[in-house]
Amino acid sequence: MKKVAILFGLALGWAQTGFTADASLVGDAAAGKAQTVACAACHGPDGNSAVPTFPKLAGQGEKYLIKQLKDIRDGKRPVPTMAGQLDGKSNQELADIAAYYASQTRTGGQTDPALLALGESVYRSGIPDRKVAACTSCHSPTGSGNAPAGFPSLAGQHAEYIAAQLTAYRKGYEDDSGRTNDGDIRIMRMNAFGLSDREIQAVSSYAAGLH
Repeated sequence: MKKVAILFGLALGWAQTGFTADASLVGDAAAGKAQTVACAACHGPDGNSAVPTFPKLAGQGEKYLIKQLKDIRDGKRPVPTMAGQLDGKSNQELADIAAYYASQTRTGGQTDPALLALGESVYRSGIPDRKVAACTSCHSPTGSGNAPAGFPSLAGQHAEYIAAQLTAYRKGYEDDSGRTNDGDIRIMRMNAFGLSDREIQAVSSYAAGLH
């Protein structure tokens, strides 16, 4: 119990310091919609992608989206399929895009019944012996995330996409060619590093089925 309490406390601390965004930026959803014509090819016209390798952006928190868009534009988060897509976009334009997608409703997902028990255990309890914090601490029990803190919603997201990001974060713990844009505190890298392939698959499937 003591280990769980410590991990939970750390997670709360991360929620306060994990992500930053320009608070002066106020996105215009209508202007953002006009900016997303090209985005629709991969992410769908309303941000609900049909292909599991492309994330659903609909219903995602603005703060998180703005940070990711800026990181991709500035090369802090290399995404080969996004190469050149955000070149020349101003911070305001990115905020507008974020506002548009945040205003949309995300479609649901499903959990693989065979992975339900393991996925729920990792998501709700973490793995204290390996210093893996419960996902609920930052992403909420319902998977809705914490928009003011900049932590993304996971509910309904493609399980394949979530698993790919966890695997990239796990690689980024030791190798800069993995995903490393979770900040100096390495919140996601630390948690992903303690997860096996099977646990990543299970928790991703569980999160996808949350509502």
